[in-house]
Amino acid sequence: MKYVLVTGGVVSGLGKGVTASSIGVVLKACGLRITSIKIDPYLNMDAGTMSPFEHGEVFVLDDGGEVDLDLGNYERFVDVTLTRDNNITTGKIYQSVLEKERRGDYLGKTVQVVPHITDAIKNWIESVSAIPVDGKEGPPDACVIELGGTVGDIESMPFIEALRQLSFSVGPDNFCLIHVSLIPVLGVVGEQKTKPTQHSVRELRALGLTPHLLACRSAQPLLDSTKEKLSQFCHVPAGNILNIHDVPNIWHVPQLLQSQNAHNAILKQLNCLRIATPPHLQEWMKRAETYDNLTNSVSIINMSCSSCKHFLLGNDTGNDASFVQVRIAMVGKYIGLTDSYLSVVKALLHACISCSLKPSVDWIAASDLEDESAKLTPEAHAAAWETLKNAACVLVPGGFGDRGVQGMILAAKYARKNHIPYLGICLGMQISVIEFARSVLGLSKANSTEFDDSTPDPVVIFMPEGSRTHMGNTMRLGSRRTFFQTPDCVSSQLYHNSEYVDERHRHRYEVNPDVVDKLEGAGLKFVGKDESGKRMEILELSSHPFYVGAQFHPEFKSRPGRPSALFLGLVLAATGQLEAYINNHQNGS
Repeated sequence: MKYVLVTGGVVSGLGKGVTASSIGVVLKACGLRITSIKIDPYLNMDAGTMSPFEHGEVFVLDDGGEVDLDLGNYERFVDVTLTRDNNITTGKIYQSVLEKERRGDYLGKTVQVVPHITDAIKNWIESVSAIPVDGKEGPPDACVIELGGTVGDIESMPFIEALRQLSFSVGPDNFCLIHVSLIPVLGVVGEQKTKPTQHSVRELRALGLTPHLLACRSAQPLLDSTKEKLSQFCHVPAGNILNIHDVPNIWHVPQLLQSQNAHNAILKQLNCLRIATPPHLQEWMKRAETYDNLTNSVSIINMSCSSCKHFLLGNDTGNDASFVQVRIAMVGKYIGLTDSYLSVVKALLHACISCSLKPSVDWIAASDLEDESAKLTPEAHAAAWETLKNAACVLVPGGFGDRGVQGMILAAKYARKNHIPYLGICLGMQISVIEFARSVLGLSKANSTEFDDSTPDPVVIFMPEGSRTHMGNTMRLGSRRTFFQTPDCVSSQLYHNSEYVDERHRHRYEVNPDVVDKLEGAGLKFVGKDESGKRMEILELSSHPFYVGAQFHPEFKSRPGRPSALFLGLVLAATGQLEAYINNHQNGS
């Protein structure tokens, strides 16, 4: 097994996750099979109980693992399916060691950080790195490990020591360390300062790890003199100093690495140049350039769909082409930090690019739509409603708690009554059920028991197998199968007329099965259900151009070049192309 370790220095938030993901892309393009591990030094067992405001999105894996959002980047970039064990936390390591101590596995010895914690970390890495994640048999060729945090953090010390021991035990030909650091620019003349990186590398070397490559983050390309200085003081060859400067979008980073021969430097260190092939990133770069063209274009001339050539209405999609813009109203609770909805944003981007549509996401704080907001913050209230009314489609993502719920209900009502394409995900689906029950069935007090435990009309209820006393890992999590009930429903056709679909879930509440007949009798159809037929998974409104709710989270399995079916349906409906898309796919085009 070849190990590529990515560490960070100077400051957090430099983009270690994107760097690690891009390294995986380049090595995969060289013919290697790749897996990834993210080390998070916090004491939490996983990311499941963390606030989206503090930690960003909780990414959900097929096996139900609630993990750091960087694992979402790994899956999207390298196109793999990871497991909960690909995310190591301090909490997991200490729990495994303490469980062994309680069983007496250490035969009465004093349990210490070294060797017991460090051994547990090494064993975990070596065990997980051998698990295939690309659908093929046999272990991967290389494992890209990202160490969260910044070198020098107290909580990461046991991991640093374990990784030092790992580098020694596997040998220099099987271990490559890439240190991501910051090159700030100071003064009027814009001098690139190397001292922070020098100190960061010195700290790393003092802990027993010497970087083989430096990945230097900067706003502008590094000067040759800066590289020479870094090489001299950090003991890294100038050819191994990579510059990851600012680019139009993160899909350019793999090509940025390739253009600096990062793959050759890594493969040489890992002694596997002879088994690798030159990287082929043409498709990847074409996607990055398409996104640049879309986001830089200003006028509206034509619209095309790269995945469905029959949608081409005008010119080709060269650098001078302009594209239809689709305005998407995102009505959520955590809009102050877009990382809270990272996978949703990526899924919208994947869908728009596949159809050569210029994406424009308009963020709306759900609470600003509420009547109370008109009294307290009238300007924000008016702006929110103006944004909603100017949107071509509406998306209400998942979330927890009652803040902003009334605003989401108003957004769902507006989309339903005005025939605006609507996609509700998880909570967004439950919101559409509550709104329909109130507005159409006349149940004015209909609600979810999450928001009102004493409601006389509980249309959304707590799942019977859930826990009310423990929050961590007690939801309905991971990949579950949804069976389509109506073959000709929009959702089934978007999934290419499949009998069922496997998507990832994360929820504690569900549509009350006792009210399903009443809702369906009034026109809200549950076209997707679980294997028992009692759990509602997908709803549609037949008299609407596109009104879909999904209890699962389709964004977690969306990939560049392979967008989520429901997100694709939303943007196609927003531009009036959905019917033609479905008809052409039914005809085998």
